[in-house]
Amino acid sequence: MSDFGNNFDLKHSVSFFKRHWKFLVIVFVLAFAVSLVASLMVTPRYKSTAILFPTNSNRLSKAILAERYSLDYMDYGIERDCEYAIQILSSQSMEDDVCARFNLMEHYGISKDDPHKYHFLHEYYRGNVNVRRTDYLGVEVSVLDVDPQWSADIANFIAANYDTVCNRIHSARANDACLIMQDVCSQMEADIRALNDTLRKDRSRVDIAELISNKTKELAELQTRMTQTKVDLNKQVSYKFWLDKAAPADMKAYPKRAVIVALGTIGALAFAILLLLLVDMKNEDRKGLQTTTSNK
Repeated sequence: MSDFGNNFDLKHSVSFFKRHWKFLVIVFVLAFAVSLVASLMVTPRYKSTAILFPTNSNRLSKAILAERYSLDYMDYGIERDCEYAIQILSSQSMEDDVCARFNLMEHYGISKDDPHKYHFLHEYYRGNVNVRRTDYLGVEVSVLDVDPQWSADIANFIAANYDTVCNRIHSARANDACLIMQDVCSQMEADIRALNDTLRKDRSRVDIAELISNKTKELAELQTRMTQTKVDLNKQVSYKFWLDKAAPADMKAYPKRAVIVALGTIGALAFAILLLLLVDMKNEDRKGLQTTTSNK
């Protein structure tokens, strides 16, 4: 006869369940009932999902205004752009915008007097909002909430606000670049004026004429780049293609009551069986000890 370990064979196992079947049935019924009640007490949450494709991270002005047109402004982004999008969509800046827009602190029932309110707000947000890459370099934004309309609205806002955050980042960078280029252009214009004054005094200075020509070309190139930068600074462009907008869910995504009941019941039964096995082992050891003592 095959052994099952711990000195239990099939005969002992059958005997074990025959002795304790009533207790195990009671545990099963109680565990099932408690797990069912617990699952019914859990507030259901609904899931909504928005999907977008990030565009190529090259500047739109460069694609449209560059002298050598080599970029397609309708291109989908590559893997790098997808990773950039996930980082921005998961950023603290995005979280702050969403929490402020929907007043999530109040929505999640967090007291404003709680000294750890921002920690709890962050934990709730991260537990309900998920951003991941799809198999085809898209980005999926999924949101769980007790209100299906709120979950859809939050998911759509996050996807739409992606452009706002990107424009905010790029505008700050473009503004700094534009100020630097303006200073350089002003200095180059002053240098060209000074060289022209020198050339008017001495027309024989061929080297100065050539220097003026080179500086003029350099100034024109810099002014072109500054024009492109101003386009990026002044125009609010989109950095994504919408694929699917989130819609309110008509079925809950959480909790899975069948899973809760099954795990609760199986767990209680396993614990009860383990406890009974330990009790039986102690009883057998005690009987063995008593038998040994009586034989002596």
